[in-house]
Amino acid sequence: MLGPAVPLYPYQRRWFLDRSRFKIGKFARQTGKTFTTTLEIVDDCFEHAVEGRRARWVILSRGERQAAEAMNEGIKPHAKAYGMAFEAEEFDWEGETGTFKALEVTLPNGSKITALPANPDTARGFSAGVFLDEFAFHKDSNAIWKALFPVISAGHKLRITSTPNGKSGKFYDLDTGKDAAWSRHVVDIEQAVADGLPRNIEELRAGIADDDAWAQEFMLQYLDEASAWLSYELISSVEDDEAGLGRESYQGGPCYIGRDIGRRNDLHVITVLELIGDVLWERERIEQKRATFAQMDEAFDDAMEHYRVARACIDQTGMGEKVVEDAQRRYGSRIEGVLFTASSKLIMATAGKERFEDRTVRIPMGDQPYRTDLHKLRKIAGPTGIPRFVAERDDDHADRTWALFLGINAAGGPAHEYGYRPVPTKPSRFQERPDSDLRMTDLPDEEVRFRVGRALRQRGLY
Repeated sequence: MLGPAVPLYPYQRRWFLDRSRFKIGKFARQTGKTFTTTLEIVDDCFEHAVEGRRARWVILSRGERQAAEAMNEGIKPHAKAYGMAFEAEEFDWEGETGTFKALEVTLPNGSKITALPANPDTARGFSAGVFLDEFAFHKDSNAIWKALFPVISAGHKLRITSTPNGKSGKFYDLDTGKDAAWSRHVVDIEQAVADGLPRNIEELRAGIADDDAWAQEFMLQYLDEASAWLSYELISSVEDDEAGLGRESYQGGPCYIGRDIGRRNDLHVITVLELIGDVLWERERIEQKRATFAQMDEAFDDAMEHYRVARACIDQTGMGEKVVEDAQRRYGSRIEGVLFTASSKLIMATAGKERFEDRTVRIPMGDQPYRTDLHKLRKIAGPTGIPRFVAERDDDHADRTWALFLGINAAGGPAHEYGYRPVPTKPSRFQERPDSDLRMTDLPDEEVRFRVGRALRQRGLY
């Protein structure tokens, strides 16, 4: 070893120097598990080059973005630190089930390292040493494992790292197994800090603001998810790199909006879902705290004007009464108010969970506050026999979750099509549009009056 791009802490050195064939590491977040493992891969390629041999490694990450990070923030900087020239390329890797974006570097003497999103197809496509990065978050982890193990059976090494993700999946099975074939490493945040990692534990705990998330993400405890409405494995199964990218990714399809009302202690959340085939893709999520009602309405109007919204469901409980009334005056029958009762929350939560189970919804990948929000929802028995849903360990009470469920609820009801064409790039709802874009013949009377009044005000005529 010549030297990494930055010095290693003792727990990283222990992981790096352990050259067992099968090695699994359970690491807290922000402790450099991917960085250290990519260093080992580069070091292995260096040793092969010195000996005149070739090494072959494949990195399987939970998505394309994570694969790119492993390559660009791990493999390439380490290769430069070793003084190893390399050629980098990006190409479409074609398998039996589809095409996947691959990144690859070729090192001296022909050694190669390829990074890909993990799935059973890519897992069986190589004969190489394999690094399963954040394996607990891989979709279909058991199927990936079945496809992968014959590939490495010819003597190749296997490296697995992850933070826990609930008591399920292949990572949980491997990490909690008692067999002697695996070299197992465990580094929680306290161990990492004791070894010199510069982190403020109390600040991290206050920032994550959730006891369960802290226990799992930083203290490496597998949570008993019996009472969680959405398990971490279920949440991971619908995360996608292409979700949540904003208005640039909008494909012009019908959209459904969920809007959870909050002002002082709770968040005001607007979630926009676009229907592509039978899948609801989250395009945008707007979050506001302590915003005025005017600011909240402006954010909602802006979303309504940029997307082809077929229906929107708004939390009508308490302060939501006037919000719903005002929105219905502007947009007519496309707006539905939803009173949060035990029965209505059960209906929405059930429909939402079915979307997760059927994988007909896509949410952004790796959004930790969102994941925590979705997971915190618990179902408990109510006094009347109707289950109740609670999430009261912090200030926002699963507002992001209910905005998503409201959007899914909107997609389950009657859609209202109309002739309005969205403007793809417009910074404000008050910016003027050409008259030719105001196609209002199919709009509700309330919205016609709203648009005409606004146009007159913009021209100084009203």
